Amino acid sequence: MSYKIAVLGAGMVGRTIALELAKTHSVTSFDLNQQNLEILNRKNNSIQTVPINLLDASVHLKETLSFADLVVNAVPGFMGYRVLELVIKAGKNSVDISFFPESITALQQLAIEHNVCSIMDCGVAPGMSNLILGRYNQEFKVLNFKFYVGGLPIVREKPFEYKAPFSPIDVIEEYMRPARLRVNGENKTEPALSEMETLNFDGIGTLDGFNTDGLRSILDSFPDIPNMSEKTLRYPGHVELIKTLKAIGFFGPAHIEATSKVLINSWKLNETDEDLTVMKVVVEGTKDNHPITIVYDLLDYSDTKNQLSSMSRTTGLTCTAVAELALAKQINLKGVYPPEKIGENKENFDFIINYLKERNVHWIKQVK
Repeated sequence: MSYKIAVLGAGMVGRTIALELAKTHSVTSFDLNQQNLEILNRKNNSIQTVPINLLDASVHLKETLSFADLVVNAVPGFMGYRVLELVIKAGKNSVDISFFPESITALQQLAIEHNVCSIMDCGVAPGMSNLILGRYNQEFKVLNFKFYVGGLPIVREKPFEYKAPFSPIDVIEEYMRPARLRVNGENKTEPALSEMETLNFDGIGTLDGFNTDGLRSILDSFPDIPNMSEKTLRYPGHVELIKTLKAIGFFGPAHIEATSKVLINSWKLNETDEDLTVMKVVVEGTKDNHPITIVYDLLDYSDTKNQLSSMSRTTGLTCTAVAELALAKQINLKGVYPPEKIGENKENFDFIINYLKERNVHWIKQVK
């Protein structure tokens, strides 16, 4: 069955979401950046595009979105919360990948009042990490949960050896925001980029993993799991360079604006640039008084034929899988919920894994 879908944001991930959903649905894409909309139109001119400032006070989003059966919020994190608030007030069910930093407490009550459901953080990380933990927390007593994730360019160029496969603004925020984790039952906060460890990944080689604030809702959803952590992956040397820039003040209040402009330009992932996504999710615990470990691995490469980055695919296709569940009325919730809630349902979890597999995003499961 075909539905009408509004996709807010036409950046790399929002564009991939719109293109995938347009294969079976009627899609309208909204973005302030005309260039983003033009790129989308060149790839599929059946998608309607609307240039719009979603935060402009003169824009009446309720009327603008009145046509939509579902809204996907794919704007950058700094504006995600406000946009989702407006979507909820417009009375629309939604799936969100803006990864905003604010608490959802106020939005939860607002969504209930407007009789709508929004599933947030429906990407690869957060997203798949949450879904996996939500699923296996139903199967056994989880004692340790950790995951590692990185979106990296195939071609390594000095000095950073990095390109941002999603909003560079969000990457900079990730490098500055303290990381929350749990150790032996105690919630802790560590500086971003801390506790670096070296790991080896088949097909890639050595990568550095370091603390970032990627657990998000997991800390609240699973208060009884004693150990939980998330680390971002980069090529060796990148972290030390960022730490040096921070130490000499380039990330301080007086210089962060100028630094951001330089890094955004340096880290821009162009349409023709090839990238990869690497991720490992480890769930350890006990089942029937025996130790058990579930490991999910992902190594994905960009779609060069259609010029779609790996990160936009692994993030965007997870989002569209959840969107299809929402459209099929397989998510019977009212309020704002993280994806671990969806992962609790085995049928929904299996649907997402198979949906991704059919689109050549392969999660490899091991049981130890």
